[in-house]
Amino acid sequence: MKERIEQIRKAAAAAIENAEKMENLNDVKVSYLGKKGELSKLLKGMKNVAPEDRPKIGQMVNEARAAIEEKMKEKVDVIQRAFLEEKMKSEVIDVTLPGKHLESGHRHPNQIALDDIERVFIGMGYEVVEGPEIEYDRYNFELLNIPANHPAKDEQDTFYINKDILLRTQTSPVQARIMETGRMPIRVIAPGRVFRSDEVDATHSPSFHQVEGLVVDKGITFADLKGTLQQWAEEFFGPDTKVKFRPHHFPFTEPSAEVDVTCFKCGGKGCRMCKGSGWIEILGCGMVHPKVLSDCGIDPEVYSGFAFGIGLERITLLKYEIDDMRLLYENDIRFLKQF
Repeated sequence: MKERIEQIRKAAAAAIENAEKMENLNDVKVSYLGKKGELSKLLKGMKNVAPEDRPKIGQMVNEARAAIEEKMKEKVDVIQRAFLEEKMKSEVIDVTLPGKHLESGHRHPNQIALDDIERVFIGMGYEVVEGPEIEYDRYNFELLNIPANHPAKDEQDTFYINKDILLRTQTSPVQARIMETGRMPIRVIAPGRVFRSDEVDATHSPSFHQVEGLVVDKGITFADLKGTLQQWAEEFFGPDTKVKFRPHHFPFTEPSAEVDVTCFKCGGKGCRMCKGSGWIEILGCGMVHPKVLSDCGIDPEVYSGFAFGIGLERITLLKYEIDDMRLLYENDIRFLKQF
C-alpha cells in the first residue's frame, strides 16, 4: 500500500508537469483527486489494511493529497502566466479599458467541515463508506431496534414511499448494512444526506446531513468511545477542547450519551454562543445495543462496539458562528464568498 501511494504521488506529479493546458490539469485532478480517482480508490481499500497500519496509511494518503494539490496550484500559476504572455504577444491591449475581475469558486462551508471531519477520522484509521438515501424500513428502523410501533416511524415524522421503502431519516442504516456483511473488525464513518418531515426554520430542514461513526471489534468499551471523541474534538475544535458525556437514550445504543464540548469561542467561561454555560452540545453516541449486533448477525457475547452521529450542519453552524441554517442553502453569494 505504501509503495502504491508513492507510485500515485510520482505519477500525479509527472502528469501535472506534462499538462500544457488547464483542461489537461483538470483531467489529472479528476484522475487522482476525484471521487473515483486513484486516492479515493485507495481509501476504499482501507478495509484490507491491517488495523494497526491504517492510521499511518491514512496519514500518508493525506500527505500525498496535499502534495498533489500543491503541485497543481503551482502548475496553474505556470499555465496562467504562459497563457497571459502568449496573449500579450498576439493581441493589442487597449490600456484605457477597465480590467475584468474573474471570481473563482470554492468549497461550500458544509463541504469544508465534512472534509475536516473525514481528515481526522481517516488519520485514525477509519474508512469512509456510503449508503442509499432511499432505504428499506428494515435497515432504517427494524435492524436498529426501532419496532413497528415506535414514534419515529410515524408518517408525520418520516417520508414514506410505501410501507417498506422510505427516505432515510439517519445515516445509521449504513452501520446495519456494514455489520450484516460480517467482515471484522469494523471502523467506518458514513457521511450522507438524510430526510425528516420538519418545517424549515433557523435550525431545522426536511433535508440535512449526518456523519455516522461505527466501530465493532472484540473488547471495545465505552472508554474507547470517549477517547476517540476526545481525540476528534481536540483536532477539530482545538487542542484545549474538553468533552462531557451526559446520559441519554437512543434505541440502537446502550448505554447512550449526548456529548458536549467546551465552548471554542470563550474557552468554557460562558458567552452568548454557549448561552453562558461554557458547553456546547455536538453529537449523540453510545455502545451498540446487543440486540442490534445480534439482529445484524454478530455475536454480542464475542463482539462489542460503539456508534456516534454528528449533525454536519450543526457542526458547520458552530464552527463558523452562523445563526441560521437556511443561509447554507440560499446560494447568496454575499454569504458564501466569506468562506
